[in-house]
Amino acid sequence: MSRFDGQVAIVTGAATGIGYGIAKRLGGEGARILLVDVDGSMGEQSASELAARGVDARLEIGDVGDQATADRAVTRAIDAWGRIDVLVNNAGIGGVNGNIWELSVEEMDRVYRTNLRGVFAFCHAVLPHMIERDYGRVVNIASIAGKEGNPRMVPYSATKAAVIGLTKSVGKELARTGVRVNCVTPAVVQTRILDEFTPEQVQYMVDRIPMGRTGEIDEIAALVAWLASEECSFSTGAVFDISGGRATY
Repeated sequence: MSRFDGQVAIVTGAATGIGYGIAKRLGGEGARILLVDVDGSMGEQSASELAARGVDARLEIGDVGDQATADRAVTRAIDAWGRIDVLVNNAGIGGVNGNIWELSVEEMDRVYRTNLRGVFAFCHAVLPHMIERDYGRVVNIASIAGKEGNPRMVPYSATKAAVIGLTKSVGKELARTGVRVNCVTPAVVQTRILDEFTPEQVQYMVDRIPMGRTGEIDEIAALVAWLASEECSFSTGAVFDISGGRATY
């Protein structure tokens, strides 16, 4: 029997990259997956690939920063499978590189909408169902930038720091229930989000990893799979580093 047999997982930003890797890992261990992504074309392709692997996978297209997207996703999952066991808030954008005085307030709003508002919206929509069943696992994808702050990446660093704060708060709110809420803080991973950064910015991030390499999607997915499982029973409101040694606290 696999760890997630009979369980249902919602994964945001699941069309590509880390999100797809997580969806593939959870689906491979028996979970039924609702992928959420703003990219309908890539989302359809990823859902089809999972289905070809024998995963019961469906797609909800929409902007995670829109509460209506979260509400639709919850309705889809409940109507299809009658439950939600796992929520992985993975959707995120890097934003424009630049010093804070070079960036517009609108750029901060744009990054915030996906990176933080999206996490809030999906927690807001999903958690009542988990609380009702007294079981659930929420895993938020933050970043090492949220702990250490990367220069010329203020919107990204600030919103990822906020995801860490949200995780700690919600974890404490639900600590006496059967719902666990944790986050992971990866260092740089080779995904499409790096296309938003300059080569110099990417090199800055890689140079600060003691292992001297980027993380792999499968490595992130393996950690998330444990956090999303019943085995993760005594950790909540916690931050799990996966940074090749970069993290100092």
